[in-house]
Amino acid sequence: MSTLAALTNHQIRLKARPNGLPTRDGWDFTTEPVNEPAEGGVLVKTLAISLDPAMRGWMNEGKSYIPPVAIGEVMRAGGIGEVIASKNDAFKVGDVVSCTPGVQEYILIPADQIKRNGLFKIDTRLGTPTQWLNVLGMPGMTAYFGLLDVGMPQPGETVVVSGAAGAVGQTVGQLAKIKGCRVVGIAGGPKKCEWVVKELGFDACIDYKAGDLKSALRDACPKGVDVYFDNVGGDILDTVMTRLARKARIVICGAISQYNNTTPVKGPANYLSLLVNRARMEGMVVFDYTDRFPIAVAELAGYLKDGRMKSKEDVVVGLNTFPETLLKLFNGENFGKLVLQFA
Repeated sequence: MSTLAALTNHQIRLKARPNGLPTRDGWDFTTEPVNEPAEGGVLVKTLAISLDPAMRGWMNEGKSYIPPVAIGEVMRAGGIGEVIASKNDAFKVGDVVSCTPGVQEYILIPADQIKRNGLFKIDTRLGTPTQWLNVLGMPGMTAYFGLLDVGMPQPGETVVVSGAAGAVGQTVGQLAKIKGCRVVGIAGGPKKCEWVVKELGFDACIDYKAGDLKSALRDACPKGVDVYFDNVGGDILDTVMTRLARKARIVICGAISQYNNTTPVKGPANYLSLLVNRARMEGMVVFDYTDRFPIAVAELAGYLKDGRMKSKEDVVVGLNTFPETLLKLFNGENFGKLVLQFA
């Protein structure tokens, strides 16, 4: 194992909890030697990690659906890697795997942490490694179960999704179309809106940066909104609530507009629309569905294969770019699923 001894693991650790947007000085860049796995363990070389809005929440102290990243800990991130050493019969050297490597080049996963880390072998015949971070990964699972289990769309209904050109939004909209719905996206900028309609096949897309969202929504959804899949929160959620149809369902997936607030999170002012329209609003966390992921992967891989679904990734290269690349999520720069690929 002398080749392993020659390797150095470059890591990015949380140095301080951010107030507002996380900046480069809030991170520690560290190195440590790469060690051989113990009995039952595996050593994985990270190929790429997924950058997700949820990471901003993991940096905050306080109770949530998952413990916060501790100060001094390697920043949490899901990713794709290659097994480079194994003492576990289920994994062999050269296997491409999905796991939670964090923001580092190598991760040593002991036998007792394999399940907790979410380590499993991926089938690259079903999709490319970056697609396994998008449609076949956590964003795709979020879209699938959030839309189908919580949103429960019926053929002919109008589904509206915010962050339509992002990782979760692109899959939500395409899946809703496959299920026979009319789909309206909300995205930032004419390029994203054009792509969502022309490439992904949405029926319409509203550019929220262009001005009057309320009247644009009224024009795009004359019969109201049956299912709203919310990735952004804030004013957009409030505006969509003015257009709810009877018995509408709102899926609360994320609130990216609120994550870097230095003031309290803005709640919906128009919540009485839920009462008037006998509607409901329900939160969803993807980790509740892990035992059913294989079902979703099989279905979504089929749509990728037959061309009914597209998977767009925005790939940036280089571990060292992590602090700046993460910020692309919060200023709307990313176009598609944001992936950080290691050199």
